[in-house]
Amino acid sequence: MFRKYSTKKPSALPPSWSLDDPTPRIVENSYTFFVPPPEMLDLLAPGDVVKLIFRSIPVREKWNAEKMWVEITQISGDHWVGKLNNHPDDMPQLKAGDEVRFERKHIIDFEVFPRGRLTADQLAKLPKPAREFWDRCFVDKCVLHDGVKVGFIYREVPEPYSENEKFKDSGWRIRGDHRGLTEEEYSNREVSYVALGAVLNKDDSWLHLIDEEVGCSYTRDFETNKYVRTE
Repeated sequence: MFRKYSTKKPSALPPSWSLDDPTPRIVENSYTFFVPPPEMLDLLAPGDVVKLIFRSIPVREKWNAEKMWVEITQISGDHWVGKLNNHPDDMPQLKAGDEVRFERKHIIDFEVFPRGRLTADQLAKLPKPAREFWDRCFVDKCVLHDGVKVGFIYREVPEPYSENEKFKDSGWRIRGDHRGLTEEEYSNREVSYVALGAVLNKDDSWLHLIDEEVGCSYTRDFETNKYVRTE
């Protein structure tokens, strides 16, 4: 006697979600991706609101991930509980008010502490915000995408600033290592207009020169790994 098998397809698993650990992203993008320092996380309490990165399982078509706010309701060591404060844009398995369990490491931002919440002593001990580098520059694409090290930098008069632009041109022009290239190959490199921080993420060997004046130029000595000022 033949056993009868069902021809119905098994039902799909119910959609779920996960939280991103931003640590790898911080390491790779330390000049463009910032999270609150531990000293500030230590001061968070139930009622405060933090931002987390939610990722849908399975992946949705519209967004790869959504950054959403969560109100803290409970803290127990590294294990936190909260309720979602957002209406997800493209994550139907979640809705505002849902319980969210997370860890300190998942927090990428928080809302400003309510006025009067912190004492003068606590405020005095807060670390200064990290300097951010959002002004723009022109850079050889090979520095951003191919692992080519910075070889020559110069700063010229910035491009005129438009009110439609969020960030100004810094005037910095950054060229990749040209050793082994013909003059034509070097001249024909493709260029990108990006935030200074995007370049620093790839090669921050010239960071100590970033506040130098317009008109300066420096060539990298790859034997000493120092920058030599040129005319």
